[in-house]
Amino acid sequence: MTGVTTLRALICAAVLTIPGIPGAAEALRVCADPANLPFTNEAEEGFSNRIAERLAAEMERPLVYHWRELGVGFLRQTLQAKVCDVVLDYAAEDWRVLNTVPYYRSSFVIAVRVGDDLAGVATLTDPRLEGRKIGVVAGGPPAAHLARLGLIGDARPYRLTVDRRFESPALTMLGDLNAGEIDAAILWGPLAGGDIAADAGLTSTLLLASALHPPLAYDMTLAVRLGDADLKAELDAALISAGGDIEAILTKANVPLMPLETPIR
Repeated sequence: MTGVTTLRALICAAVLTIPGIPGAAEALRVCADPANLPFTNEAEEGFSNRIAERLAAEMERPLVYHWRELGVGFLRQTLQAKVCDVVLDYAAEDWRVLNTVPYYRSSFVIAVRVGDDLAGVATLTDPRLEGRKIGVVAGGPPAAHLARLGLIGDARPYRLTVDRRFESPALTMLGDLNAGEIDAAILWGPLAGGDIAADAGLTSTLLLASALHPPLAYDMTLAVRLGDADLKAELDAALISAGGDIEAILTKANVPLMPLETPIR
């Protein structure tokens, strides 16, 4: 942990375990990856960190993180092990958790070089993609569709699971795009939106594929443990109340936003 994060966690833990302190609120315990920008990091610089801070303030709870790298077993080792109560940026409709109301919807995007004839491609069935070298994360929904469409043979795969402290497939893919080694890059919009916006040589378009399975667009929620309906209700209320601030955080982070499939109400 960073010094600030460690100190805050220790103070929160101490206050919350001293009996008889009036008004001591139960902490909002969040599990997150310590090196997963632009979402979260241990220095709390990600847009999801800022959303968590806003929700904790809305709920009048101290915010405490439990850090663990994303990967196989993450849910079992965090939420299900009861070391935390909330997981950020979780796709809706997962039977293993209770999903809060969604607080944003986004999609995979296709990034290309400015001025390229692929600019404006918005579907994977666009004939302009035939024979082009497309960067795609192996094992993700876009890779499945490229395989179905017969485009995977020309694609360049990038690893799905890496240690983000040392490697970033998204940045590597965008670097290869800039270098002309690939013609297009398919990336999860919230992951790459800021990097694409900061690069004057690149442009991106949301992939429109609402009827495809697996889908390319998702409503994103917070995840809580099955049975923890009270916390879900409290988070729902906070998400609705802080909705304007959350949208501003997402917009500032250049997260490509779409209308929610299930609007907040």
